[in-house]
Amino acid sequence: MSQRLTGKVAVITGAAQGIGAAFAKGMAAEGAKVVIAARSDSTKVINEIIESGGQAIGCIVDVTDNASLHAMVEKTEQFFGPIDILVNNAAVFSQLTLKPLTQIDEEEWDQVMRVNARGPFQCAKAVIPSMRKNGGGKIINISSGTFLRGAPMFCHYVTSKGAVVGLTRALASELGQDNIHVNCIVVGLTESEGVKNHKQILGAAKEGTLAARIIKRSMQPDDLLGAVYFLSSKDSDFMTGQCINIDGGALNY
Repeated sequence: MSQRLTGKVAVITGAAQGIGAAFAKGMAAEGAKVVIAARSDSTKVINEIIESGGQAIGCIVDVTDNASLHAMVEKTEQFFGPIDILVNNAAVFSQLTLKPLTQIDEEEWDQVMRVNARGPFQCAKAVIPSMRKNGGGKIINISSGTFLRGAPMFCHYVTSKGAVVGLTRALASELGQDNIHVNCIVVGLTESEGVKNHKQILGAAKEGTLAARIIKRSMQPDDLLGAVYFLSSKDSDFMTGQCINIDGGALNY
């Protein structure tokens, strides 16, 4: 297998499980030196990567805390060198319950926006100096198809993922002169660990999502890997500020 990311240093937030873990293992298999930045223990994923011949370290990180993020950058540069790739994957999602907007209080709204919208902004700010020293880099933000269709009963989450699209375009316009490319993957309903364990979300969305898809099957975390490889590699060197929608054709516009 050709290793498109050989020698690249990739930081992936929220990668201790689910979609983030799939990113970490897949990018390591493509030759990247992977940093798993998560609030929970990432030992299992790190061991799987190392046992498969890859390179990985973990950092306990709060994506809304600058001191935590700066410590992550320092550790990454100490072990692997300057950062080439950031995947902003960490988000509040599976912890939420579906509810009318009138039942979402301001504290819950702020929590979702703080992690899902402010978190990617702070992570980008933290790694940009390392990327500039390295002559450029790739930032990949993770949004959600709920933003494209305005999914009900999830107002705060949908809004936060719309903010990620706006952030992608704003960062791209500011960082192009630094050879830092910023793009976004818009993710359809994916049967990650968190979704499988959240019967309310899976039950409410699965049937309708499958009916809308052109590709008639459930979406798995590995279905996102091709886009991550592309956006992380030189193959996307003339692409920035863009969104790639991956949902099996459910939203084909």
